[in-house]
Amino acid sequence: MDQPNALIAKARAVIPPCFLDTPQYEDELLNEALGRSVTVKVETANPIRSFKGRGVAVALADVPAGETVVCASSGNFGQAVAHIGRARGLRVVVCTSTDINPVKRARMTAFGAQVVEVEGGAEAASRAAASSAAETGAHLVVDGVHPGIAEGAATIAEELARDGEFDAVVAPIGDGSLISGLALWLREHAPRTRIIGVNATAAPAMQRSVQAGHPVTVTPTSSFAEGITIPRPHPEAVARVRDLVHEIVLVDDGELRDAMGLVAEHLSVLAEPAGAAGIAAIAAGRIPHRRIATLITGANPRPALERS
Repeated sequence: MDQPNALIAKARAVIPPCFLDTPQYEDELLNEALGRSVTVKVETANPIRSFKGRGVAVALADVPAGETVVCASSGNFGQAVAHIGRARGLRVVVCTSTDINPVKRARMTAFGAQVVEVEGGAEAASRAAASSAAETGAHLVVDGVHPGIAEGAATIAEELARDGEFDAVVAPIGDGSLISGLALWLREHAPRTRIIGVNATAAPAMQRSVQAGHPVTVTPTSSFAEGITIPRPHPEAVARVRDLVHEIVLVDDGELRDAMGLVAEHLSVLAEPAGAAGIAAIAAGRIPHRRIATLITGANPRPALERS
């Protein structure tokens, strides 16, 4: 990879403006509820309601118009590939599991993607995407593997740094692209800031993989936090997270639900469970720091959660 400053300049040149310079601020009542100073960066006010558009824009920057891109996704990454792909004249195929969140499926379809549902969960969807790309010659884009996805996410850390240096930056972690991108910038420009990822207790695949030093398969016991629920991270992602991230903490479904309530009450954002994971970790006392930054990223909850 290039140096962080060069990465930021290249990424910002290709990321659509609607994904850049998102709101970041402290809410006094949220701070009171959390017992510390928390800067929230709201990565939901964009067409896909998550940060994923940044990295996908970088990953697809050199794919010629008229070609086909294939990916596997539980929803938010697929939305990003569909949205960015359509804007760049690409045909997009998203392989996903049959239990996909219907909100995310509808949005991928609305952005022009062909959605292929596969029996057997996330790993089966990944195999289907790889097979499709091999058979058709399409471009395969894998979340957590393509370095451009992390490079796009690095722009978030550069924007956060405009508010000074934090004791800790906390982010949800599934495939690892978001936190790896944040860390690319922070390790260079804010070396005293601790970089902390949040896994779901029901799906701690990245935490266990980092501890083991290699990818570990975990059978998720809940898909409540579907945006960060993966059975097995990619080797490239594990290596980056081991090199760049200080710590991974866990939050359970109840803590995620409570955090969604805090986000809705104080920020008026209808976050999905994974999108509120950083707030969940702070509220649960897992982050022993005073000045913290975190992201709200992912506002595509399942319909049942919207009513709960």
